[in-house]
Amino acid sequence: MKKNIKMIISYDGTRYFGWEHQPNTDMTIQGKLENVLNIMIAGEGVTVIGAGRTDAGVHARAMTANVILDTDMSCDEIRIYMNRYLPEDISVNKVTEASDHFHSRYNAKGKTYRYTCWVGDVKPVFDRKYVSVLDKQPDVEKMREAAEKLIGMHDYKSFCGNPKMKKSTVRVVDSIRIEESGNYLRLYFHGNGFLQNMVRIMTGTLLEVGFGKKKPEDIDTIIEGKDRQLAGFTAEAKGLTLMKVDYE
Repeated sequence: MKKNIKMIISYDGTRYFGWEHQPNTDMTIQGKLENVLNIMIAGEGVTVIGAGRTDAGVHARAMTANVILDTDMSCDEIRIYMNRYLPEDISVNKVTEASDHFHSRYNAKGKTYRYTCWVGDVKPVFDRKYVSVLDKQPDVEKMREAAEKLIGMHDYKSFCGNPKMKKSTVRVVDSIRIEESGNYLRLYFHGNGFLQNMVRIMTGTLLEVGFGKKKPEDIDTIIEGKDRQLAGFTAEAKGLTLMKVDYE
């Protein structure tokens, strides 16, 4: 009996070439999930659909995915089987049966990403795979001032890492929150969807504001220019984590 199975997945993206299948490697999150499921149902051709396509080195605490399976196994049995055979850096946290019409990507209404920086001259030994180390303390108030200008509905072409992007680059970013806690500087982004590298480029741009390389008022010019060269650097992948995907 075919079922539309919905999964909530966590993964450490350090070893992987992103979510999506890549030529000449099986080290993708999608590939690892599909390999286990194909063995589980003694078949082939299973396609796991993710709510987004995280880049190489990016992590997720709660990626939503769905897959059509022809199986009599219960949701708990599927979850237990997958966690038994998946690598230790991928976990299926929850499995439920969804409606036939549920699509993890097309039905997603919003996503929350967190970018984590470490500020200080002591090495973050145990968090080194999940934070971007800053050489000095940025001006966080200036960063918050600049972040306000990034919020709203805009054409974010300047913040897109794909120069050949032909589809619309208009998105809605409805909140950017910047929090300080000890040595940690965390940036939270929520929006209806994000372009390739968009959160990492926005983070790099905000850090350049924090370091005085750009001014908060430059954000308006960057958005209006629709030119990737105007925005800041692309922050490294390891500091980025997909936190949550929203559905109605």
